[in-house]
Amino acid sequence: MQKKDYKGYRAYQYLEPGVDFKEFKLSKETGLFPPYTIPLTEAQEERAKRLFEENLVISLHDHMFVAPENLNEFFEFRRWGRDSMGYEGLSKSGLDCVFDNLMNGTAMITSRAGWKWDDILFDLGMRLCDIAHQDMVVLGLTTDDIRQAKKNRKIAFVASLEASTMIENELDRLDILYGFGVRCMGIAYSEGNSLGYGLKEKNDGGLTEFGRQAVRRMNKLGIAIDISHSGDKTSLDTIETSEKPIFITHAGARALWDSNRLKPDHVIRACAERGGVIGIEAAPHTTMTKNQPRHNLDSFMEHFEYCANLVGIDHVAFGPDVLFGDHVGIHRVFASALSISAAHGKKDFEEVDYVEGIENPTEAFPNIVRWLITRGYSDEDIAKVIGGNIMRVLDEVWYHPKTMGVEKKTKKLLSDLDMPN
Repeated sequence: MQKKDYKGYRAYQYLEPGVDFKEFKLSKETGLFPPYTIPLTEAQEERAKRLFEENLVISLHDHMFVAPENLNEFFEFRRWGRDSMGYEGLSKSGLDCVFDNLMNGTAMITSRAGWKWDDILFDLGMRLCDIAHQDMVVLGLTTDDIRQAKKNRKIAFVASLEASTMIENELDRLDILYGFGVRCMGIAYSEGNSLGYGLKEKNDGGLTEFGRQAVRRMNKLGIAIDISHSGDKTSLDTIETSEKPIFITHAGARALWDSNRLKPDHVIRACAERGGVIGIEAAPHTTMTKNQPRHNLDSFMEHFEYCANLVGIDHVAFGPDVLFGDHVGIHRVFASALSISAAHGKKDFEEVDYVEGIENPTEAFPNIVRWLITRGYSDEDIAKVIGGNIMRVLDEVWYHPKTMGVEKKTKKLLSDLDMPN
């Protein structure tokens, strides 16, 4: 893997713990659970190294914070709103870019319900402040930022939100969030909001009229749209309404495991037909399968292969949705707030303490690449799914100041000539 420009920085080290902020003992970034590495031959090891060095490696969805060691303190930890990014673990992940979704669903500084406007801005601003005090992680605001991060041995941080709940009925809040650096947003989390319906809702009425306005505004701003937690009809309405390709940043195939947290074939196909990409996720007890009801790397990759066969290798990527700490334990603490039961589906499964092979950001992509190598995937296809497909969408979706004027002039010219654009 490409060695990153990491100099030992620890989150908030510019402040004095116990004086400037309340200190919590944090989990180990690595080694919390038994490590798991897919063995390769010497030639395969060299190939894996080259794949990481020569290609952009992008996670479409993760949480790069370090959880507290004592999960009984988690609500108090979240109330302070000061998440610590796992810089050391991230530096060893092989990633060049990560869509970091903070912990906005549990931003409970002023409310135990989460998703409040003030709390989201606090959560986002605090993380950006910490990033501003170090030099390995840079903000990913454009596709050029991502490419330059790779070139300079750094990691691009793409600020992302899993839902748009906090904008309430204020469309201009999308502009404000863009100004704060947000470049990817979900429509709804598990619960419905003013835009549409989440996977937890029994009756999915699709996008609201306000939701359609929000989708169009996000297109104009250059915010990538995510439907991972949206209901099926809301997902389809979003795909149809958006003029740009959209993401399913972290999900899997419902055909393999009957859970609302995963997407049915017709939604995955609709996303791909409009140029979009689905990122396969690995949060505990999500991408299980009928063949492998014990959640692990192989069940996760079974979802990848199913989706690749369904819509083609050009429309699949990875959004592992992992973090540093006891992920299963966190789910138990936030079972109600995160709608965990709604995500598991109705089938019985073996509960695991951790997802072997893809438990944290440090081991996720190294094992994904190694798995693909051992299964005979070509360099071209591996390059696509570990980052190339995501960049193709971003090149179309994100706002590009140098080309936007040309694009508008071209559309006007085609319109004047009565030609399709």
